[in-house]
Amino acid sequence: MNVVKDLLKAGGTAVGTSAGANSEVAFLADSGFDFLLFDTQHSPDEIKSLGRPVAATRGRKAVPIIRVGDNRPDQICYALDQGARGIIVPMVNTAEEARNMVKWCKYPFEGERSSSGPHGEWGEFKNYREYMDAVNEQLLVIPMIETVEAMENLEDILSVPGIDVLLIGPSDLSINLDVALDYQNPKYHAALDTIAAACKKAGVAPGMFFVPPGISPAELIAKGYQFFTLPWGGWATEGIRNGVASIKG
Repeated sequence: MNVVKDLLKAGGTAVGTSAGANSEVAFLADSGFDFLLFDTQHSPDEIKSLGRPVAATRGRKAVPIIRVGDNRPDQICYALDQGARGIIVPMVNTAEEARNMVKWCKYPFEGERSSSGPHGEWGEFKNYREYMDAVNEQLLVIPMIETVEAMENLEDILSVPGIDVLLIGPSDLSINLDVALDYQNPKYHAALDTIAAACKKAGVAPGMFFVPPGISPAELIAKGYQFFTLPWGGWATEGIRNGVASIKG
């Protein structure tokens, strides 16, 4: 089972937050988020250090998703072997790169993933073939679009079978569009609208790695975006303050 995949297919919005090897994973996984995103591209966490925190999500609401540092079969394999139920690959610029990602994420005969036994929380199965088929069906495959080249190849990338979410890297996309971190620029918003429309046509959920400053989650949802992360610290602080205030009066 993958509740995030089911939610997206139903047209819903999946909201997650970032987590790491030293995060309070059990708390975050039951706090209401749909997924926890473990980043190994722009954080000190190594993929193989995530086995314990990913395991802490078992039996809890949030789905563990790992972003690898590069579109390579070894990195994707390492992440899947930690129990990830979603894989994010940065800088996917062509349909061939997208096909490779899907191929390395999935077991034969939909892909070429190497088997090292069951990994992750997928349910109970009568045999190993049933397990592999379930993983192939339920795993979230999430390439990132971050460059002008990717924008030019947008429809070709989206035509690759097996992609569930097309995820924008907000800062890198703005830089490559020559409007660096100018998230209010009309050129940037035009790109967001283009991606959302192409995703809708292809039946793929559009997402944002984070919500850029000056853009609200509601604005993204109105554009058609279904997947993004939000910081949790402010909400936790507000909840604690409200709890303490309810006692002190």
